[in-house]
Amino acid sequence: MFDLNDDQLAIQAAVADLCARFPLEYWRERDANLEYPEEFVTALGEAGWLSVLIPEEYGGGGGTLTDAAIVLETINRSGGTGVPAHAQMYTMGTILRHGSEEQKKRLLPDIAANRIRLQAFGVTEPDAGSDTTRIRTFARRDGDHYVVNGAKIWTSRFQHSDYLLLLVRTTPYDEVEKKSDGMSILLVDLREAGDAIAVRPIRTMTAHETNEVFFSDLRVPAENLVGEEGRGFRYILSGLNAERILVASEVLGDGFWFVDQAVRYSRERVVFGRPIGQNQGVQFPLAQAYADLSAASLMRWQAAAKFDAGGQPGFEANAAKLLASKASWAAANAAMDTFGGFGLAEEYGIERKFREARLPVVAPINNNLVLAYIGHQVLGMPKSY
Repeated sequence: MFDLNDDQLAIQAAVADLCARFPLEYWRERDANLEYPEEFVTALGEAGWLSVLIPEEYGGGGGTLTDAAIVLETINRSGGTGVPAHAQMYTMGTILRHGSEEQKKRLLPDIAANRIRLQAFGVTEPDAGSDTTRIRTFARRDGDHYVVNGAKIWTSRFQHSDYLLLLVRTTPYDEVEKKSDGMSILLVDLREAGDAIAVRPIRTMTAHETNEVFFSDLRVPAENLVGEEGRGFRYILSGLNAERILVASEVLGDGFWFVDQAVRYSRERVVFGRPIGQNQGVQFPLAQAYADLSAASLMRWQAAAKFDAGGQPGFEANAAKLLASKASWAAANAAMDTFGGFGLAEEYGIERKFREARLPVVAPINNNLVLAYIGHQVLGMPKSY
């Protein structure tokens, strides 16, 4: 069992106190109107939790990925969701690891002070999907600028971000020896983009604000190139392990929330003269979900520890996301069965969280792709695609 130390327990308690200011009614209203939880994200930023991974020299918290995982798990276990804010934690990692010192000094102190947001991340395209090497959005060098044309999809939090981290091709796919070469990362200042960017919101079954984004002769200063031209795909991959660990932490928070709510309700709900939690048909699915969530949590902590030690926990991070999403989805169904008809009522929050729990099974990476990764990258089996 992983035991939090005193500092980590203090983080957990402080985040839980902040979340208590945003009860289920708040999240129910945001969800009903598909609204971005602006007040909650602002409170997180002002409290310094969104900058926990920024080094102290740039005004951040100087924390570890384990610290960030605790923040996000606590948010979701409190009944809220960290999704509207979590991207800032892992997108800034690209700048920290691969950005220039000038870029770090220009952006990180303002992000840490909650003056600007780096929440938007443009990678996926309508015709590329999970095959990132097939992206078509192209950046042509023109003097001291890049001129960008193309489109992205599932670009979330665009309307609530000052900067967009954008993956583009700078060399056509047909002209590279290795298909993962020829891609670069640009920092796009959305405040200066004007009409060069058009946005089409995508309505989803949850209050997960996401968009299709179109670029038409967007000019981006060459100084906003992150790292070296043509190595962007490698930079993206280096940050995916952190993303997987943080997403797994949110998902675990949801799963434990489902179990907490269902156990409480099973003690209070009396049918046929006894609490429904006395029935093994109610007990066993919740007990199984709790055991699976606890196992997934240990894999998550192992992945975070390896990352914090300077390693790249490819298997551990992907396995944590896989196991957490499956366990949380099982917990969601067990909670819905426990609540019965009341699980469909908005006031309990089960139906909202139930809808939210389906997303991690397919995003930010489909579980089948995680299994394929484990099959050929970890077990050494023939590649299936």
